[in-house]
Amino acid sequence: MSGGGTETLVGYEAATGGGDKKRDSLGTTGSPAHLIIKDLGEIHSRLLDHRPVIQGETRYFVKEFEEKRGLREMRVLENLKNMIHETNEHTIPKCRETMQDNLDQVLQRLHAATDSVCRLQQREQERKKIHNDHLIASEKQHIIQWEDFMKEQHNKQAEVDEEHRKAVERLKEQYAEMEKDLAKFSTF
Repeated sequence: MSGGGTETLVGYEAATGGGDKKRDSLGTTGSPAHLIIKDLGEIHSRLLDHRPVIQGETRYFVKEFEEKRGLREMRVLENLKNMIHETNEHTIPKCRETMQDNLDQVLQRLHAATDSVCRLQQREQERKKIHNDHLIASEKQHIIQWEDFMKEQHNKQAEVDEEHRKAVERLKEQYAEMEKDLAKFSTF
């Protein structure tokens, strides 16, 4: 892994570096105890102290992540820019033109439909007016016929009343004569 090797060497040099006074105080540089302590320190730093390696790997990861992320974001922004340019230059004018053509056709059809509806409405109003005029004329005719019928009924009633009065008169005369005749026979 790149970057990790140099950190390990630096850590190794720090662990084995010769200027440490605590290590020198234990014995001479060539003493066996000093060599054992030096080996133990080296083993310890290689087995247990991973800070230099982790720091190197962390720096490498951050550097790669930022570069890849930056490039990805740049690609996304470039794609968005191209899409917006394509939309502004081609799609919107095409849509506007298509919409204008279709709206003109729709407006023509709408005007034609409006004219047809107006004509139908006018015909319907004329038909209703004729029908209403016919109804009014028919109603007037019925009223006149009713008045004539009532006059005729009144005249017939007057005739019937007159005939009844005459019939009652005749009956009265007939009964008066019958009483006279009866009065003649009762004298017997």
